[in-house]
Amino acid sequence: MDQRDERYQAVTEHNVERQPEWERIDPEFQEAIQTVSKVLPFRTNRYVMRELIDWNNIPSDHMFQLVFPQKGMLDAEDYRAVQAHMGNGNPTPEFKEVIQRIRAKLNPHPAGQLTHNVPALDGRPLSGLQHKYKETVLFFPAQGQTCHAYCTYCFRWAQFVGMPDIKFEARETGDLVAYLQANPGVSDVLITGGDPLIMKTHVLRKYLEPLLAPELAHVQNIRLGTKAPAYWPQRFVTDSDAEDCLRLFEEIVAAGRHLAIMGHYSHSAELAPEIAKEAVLRIRATGAEIRMQAPLIKHVNDDPVIWADLWREGVKLGMIPYYMFIERDTGAKKYFEVPLARSHEIYKEAVRRCSGLARTARGPSMSAFPGKVRVVGVSEIHGEKVFVLELIQARNSEWANQPFFAKFDPEASWFGDLKPAFGEERFFFDDAVPSQATAAATKKLPVLAGYSNGHHAAAIGE
Repeated sequence: MDQRDERYQAVTEHNVERQPEWERIDPEFQEAIQTVSKVLPFRTNRYVMRELIDWNNIPSDHMFQLVFPQKGMLDAEDYRAVQAHMGNGNPTPEFKEVIQRIRAKLNPHPAGQLTHNVPALDGRPLSGLQHKYKETVLFFPAQGQTCHAYCTYCFRWAQFVGMPDIKFEARETGDLVAYLQANPGVSDVLITGGDPLIMKTHVLRKYLEPLLAPELAHVQNIRLGTKAPAYWPQRFVTDSDAEDCLRLFEEIVAAGRHLAIMGHYSHSAELAPEIAKEAVLRIRATGAEIRMQAPLIKHVNDDPVIWADLWREGVKLGMIPYYMFIERDTGAKKYFEVPLARSHEIYKEAVRRCSGLARTARGPSMSAFPGKVRVVGVSEIHGEKVFVLELIQARNSEWANQPFFAKFDPEASWFGDLKPAFGEERFFFDDAVPSQATAAATKKLPVLAGYSNGHHAAAIGE
C-alpha cells in the first residue's frame, strides 16, 4: 500500500490475531502478547507494523520490542497468575482484581506526579495540570489521552488502562488559562497526554488558541509532546486535516510564540520511511522546531551506534537532539532498565560519534522526584569511586547545576538506588523535599522553598 493513501488502523489485543503478520510470530511470543496485554497497554497500527518492524528479525527487532508486549515485562509469578485467571477466553470472577493488584505494584505514577505535582487555584486542585518546575506547566487534554501506538516502556501507561482514580485529564482550558494568569512566571506550557496530536485539528485548536491571548503574553513557548511524526507521519502529510494542522502551527508562530514539537524518537528506523522525512520537513516549514527525546531502553536502543545514527539523521533533517532519558521506575522497568554506569558510557560514546550539532542532547537524565538528575560521569575522589551528578531542572531552581556525588554502584539503574558519597547521610536537597509517602498520607500539596504565589505554594511536570 502507498503510504500516502493509507488510513489509520489501530492494532490492539482485540484484533492483532487478524493481522497478516501474526502467523510470523512464534506461538510462545503470541502467548506473551496475549497475556501481558491484559495488564499493560498494547496498541500499535498498520503503518508501524508494515514500515517500521523487520519481521525477519522477530523477536529481537528493536521496533517490535518497542511496541509489542514481551513476557519479561511481568514477574514470573504475576505472569502465571494472569494466565491462570484468563481461563481460555472465560476469565474467572477474580480476574479483574488480579489485574488491578498487579498494576498497583508497578508504581503507576512515579516521581510525585499525584502527590506533589498537581497545582491548585484558590485552594482547588487542578487535576488536568501538573506544575513541577517553576517555568513549565503541563496540560493533559481529555481528548488526547491515547496515542497512535503505545511504547512498551511508557511511564504514563496508567493513563491508558482504565485506572480513573489516577488519570490526569482536563476537558477545557478555563482552569489552565486562569492558572496561567495567576502565575506570570510561567513561560512554557507543555501539552501532553497521551498524545495531543491524536486529536483532530479543530479539537486541538480549542486547547491551543486560548494560549495566544494577549493576557498570556508571558507564555512564550508552547510545546507539544508527541510520537505522531514517528508512529503516524500521515498526520502531517495526507490526513484529511493535515493542512489545517500545519496552518495552526503557522498561526502559533505568527502570534509570536515559539512552537516546540517534542518529538519522541527512539530509533533511526522511525526516520527511514520517506513519509516520515516529509512529515518532519512539513512541520519545520511552519516555523515550528522539532526537538528529539527518548529514554535509553534495553532491547530497543541500548547501543551508542543506534543513538549516534538517530541524532545524525535527525540533525540532517533539521531537528534538535534534546534529551536522552533513563527509563523511569514504573511499569516494566525491570525489563527495560540499563545500569547508570552503562547508560553514561552509551551516552559518552554516542556523542563522540557526532558533530557538535548533535551534542545538544543532554543525558543520561532521570526525571526523578527532586528534578531531572543528570549523570555527568564517574570519577574517583579521595580514593572513593563516585557518580558525579547534577540537577538539570529542579523543584527549587536554586538547586539546578550544582554538582553532587553518589557512591558508585555498578548495579544502580535509578536515582532511588543511589546513596550519598563521602559518608554523608543525605543529598544536599533532601531536607527540603517532603517524602512522597508523607504527601500521599496527608493528601496535601507541600510548600517548597523558592517558589510560591498568591494562590498556592506547591511542588512545581516534566
